[in-house]
Amino acid sequence: MDVASAPVTAVVPTHRRPELMRAAVQSILSQDYAGPIEVVVVFDACEAELPDVELAADRTLRAVVNERTRGLAGARNAGILAASHDFVAFLDDDDVWLPGKLAAQMPLFEAHPQARLVGTASRFDDGRRGHDRLAPSDLITHGDLVEDRITALHSSSFVFRRAALVGEIGLIDEELPRGYGEDTDVLLRASAVADIPLVNRPLVSVRWQGQSYFLGQWAQYAQALTYLLAKHPDIEQSPAAAARLRSQIAFGLVSSDQRREGREVARQVLRVQPTNLRAWLALAIGLRLATPHFVQAAARRLGKGI
Repeated sequence: MDVASAPVTAVVPTHRRPELMRAAVQSILSQDYAGPIEVVVVFDACEAELPDVELAADRTLRAVVNERTRGLAGARNAGILAASHDFVAFLDDDDVWLPGKLAAQMPLFEAHPQARLVGTASRFDDGRRGHDRLAPSDLITHGDLVEDRITALHSSSFVFRRAALVGEIGLIDEELPRGYGEDTDVLLRASAVADIPLVNRPLVSVRWQGQSYFLGQWAQYAQALTYLLAKHPDIEQSPAAAARLRSQIAFGLVSSDQRREGREVARQVLRVQPTNLRAWLALAIGLRLATPHFVQAAARRLGKGI
């Protein structure tokens, strides 16, 4: 099989965002890619209604209802298990693939036969302009991802060997609180099996305009990150990495009115890493000197995330 044009299944989980979902599906079907593409739209706790789009001879579109755990993790898994092809790609329903994504990405599986996952860099759209994020390298290691989540490597860019997801890597973790951080978790698990090559130019556009399923779910955010820290003990081997994750936990705690607990976590971080800006911001929110909405809005204007 010519891997550079191998058949690909694209999984698009969705929940009551028909117009955004239609744009996501169209961006897949419009790819200038020589191989067949199957689009599986997974409807999560909503009526299954596919968009009315034109299909070329080598493009297919079908609906799947998520009958697993409600949320993104369960919906992704429903799509993975329903996929017809050996390669499975992810796309969130509020993001789009940019032209040339698959054609640029799939040859990397041939160039790196051991790769289980291939990504691309990303563009983040805040509604006013795009912020391009590139990765520090064209080949991402497990150690790189322990030290830094590498936001350029967004889940909407992922293409996996399906056999790895149902085998050595494992499916998306449905035990994560509200599914938050499922992308970080699967990246850490995938990179522990093999390095992750990527096309280091923005080939997905990620919407950062307040529509996120997780926006404002601060308590669950803190719970999920605490879960990830316990699940991946190798993070604790890097003081900087552990401080980064704990600063996010602190921010989630103070933003969900668990101010005393959040302030204590922030202080623990600052004792290890006095220049950690996120911990200082968490402390400011915990002392009622700022609000999470103000901090998050300011970060988004700079093309940053919490």
